[in-house]
Amino acid sequence: MSAVRVNLFAPQQALEAVLARLEEGRAFTLFTLNLDHVVKLRGSGPFRRCYAAADLVSADGWPIVWYFRRRGVRLQRTTGADLTMPLCVKAAETGIPVFFIGPQAHVQERALDALRERSPRLNIAGADSSIIEPEDGSAIDALARRIRVSGARLCFVCLGAPKQELVSHALKERCPGVGFVCVGAALDFISGAVKRAPRWVQRLGMEWAWRMTSDPLRLAPRYWRCAEVFLLIALRRLPLALIAQPAHGLAVAAPPRD
Repeated sequence: MSAVRVNLFAPQQALEAVLARLEEGRAFTLFTLNLDHVVKLRGSGPFRRCYAAADLVSADGWPIVWYFRRRGVRLQRTTGADLTMPLCVKAAETGIPVFFIGPQAHVQERALDALRERSPRLNIAGADSSIIEPEDGSAIDALARRIRVSGARLCFVCLGAPKQELVSHALKERCPGVGFVCVGAALDFISGAVKRAPRWVQRLGMEWAWRMTSDPLRLAPRYWRCAEVFLLIALRRLPLALIAQPAHGLAVAAPPRD
């Protein structure tokens, strides 16, 4: 049975873990586990190997949080979208150069303008919106060179799963001292291209329903597969072990209940 380890239990701990690794000059990847990832993990060996090598993994999506809480692990939902702005604010305060990969050029441009407006001191060392495939070694090599030359220390990857995780894993091996944080649709939200669910909808664990109403033809099949996996999780019949294990060297205080 394959195993996926969640080692970030709250948003603040995720921020502290990223900043600690940046201060130490350690390359890392940060993934945010949700049901869609679990679906893809069941069917993809490369994705499972990529997750096994991830340095930091948080619980994204209420079903994952529910799963762990049912087993006595008190953790909070920690999404890439929720980490992006706070990390950019910290990067601006500490002078950490950042790099962005994805999404489409027009969305990326609008999002970066919004980030500069929020944090004028943010040092955006570079950005890339080209179509890149994890299997294209030459393209990955070229992008890694761009990141290294830019001097960026923190890279936000906004390509969607599993591409963003596979690309981040490949780039980490080529970019010493750079952290890669997979944030999914974060720049879509920041740019205004996609309207994120209100906080009260998120607190009810219904953000997936909000998103599906905006693009039902694309998202309905995905969420149907997620529902199947959630049933397997609830019945404890998932052939994939989900394990909560604090990140080495990080103190984990029990977060308050939401």
